Amino acid sequence: MQILQYEFMRNALLVGLLVSIACGVVGTYVVVRRIAFISGSISHTAYGGVGLGYYLGINPMIGAALFTTVSALAMGEVSLRMKEREDTVIGMMWAVGMALGVVFVKLSAGYAADLMSYLFGSILAVPREDLLLILLLDLFIVFLVFLFYDQFKLVAFDEEFAKVSGLSTRFYNLLMYFIIALTVVVMIRAVGIILVIALLTMPSAIAGQYTRSLGTMMCLSVFLGIIFTTGGLYLSYLFDLPSGATIILVAGGGFLISLAGQGLTARLTRWKPTERIASGDL
Repeated sequence: MQILQYEFMRNALLVGLLVSIACGVVGTYVVVRRIAFISGSISHTAYGGVGLGYYLGINPMIGAALFTTVSALAMGEVSLRMKEREDTVIGMMWAVGMALGVVFVKLSAGYAADLMSYLFGSILAVPREDLLLILLLDLFIVFLVFLFYDQFKLVAFDEEFAKVSGLSTRFYNLLMYFIIALTVVVMIRAVGIILVIALLTMPSAIAGQYTRSLGTMMCLSVFLGIIFTTGGLYLSYLFDLPSGATIILVAGGGFLISLAGQGLTARLTRWKPTERIASGDL
């Protein structure tokens, strides 16, 4: 294919593959646990880390990883200890994280030329050092998830039974928030902070419509993520569109098609011609 003759497109496809793996595996837990709001908050606090990276003169991805990890663990504690005021406190942390990013960038020396790429993604311009960091984070995420797969599965589907069984649900919940934070960092350069939550949830939400097996849902989510990122990249190349936004639009289109297909299937299942004939409707 002509698109593969460019090195930046080959790198972008590789980033898309790595992002799809992280999203498919971790996004499944996000959808099953219904913690999309917390995951979105974690992703937005990453902006504070990006700003901190610029301020300290280090790789903004490293700053985002450190800042997002701390924010994720703090939000996890809030979620576990303050159920009645959880949304208020987490919303406040979301806003403060974004505000700190703005302040750090303003205080930084020089001009942050590629700052918008962290907000809306720039998968076509991922430097080699960021590609290596994404690969290492991806491997670490997959390792942690499969190392504690049974524990995560039990906590995701029946947290009360997990507690009765003697499992430290607090530890595994916080560990999952930590993994979500790393996944957010993996995704930032692909689709940006603003669009992270869409790609984190849509492939898994579609997969959840067709299976109730956690493992199968993960595999299907990864496969769908690869289709969405690859398709979005190709369309962005073909029509000269922003890559991150195009990937999300392709995923959104896939989600709407899946919903429509589910609705049509449900209508056909409820429609029973033999009953209508017997009742004299036909």
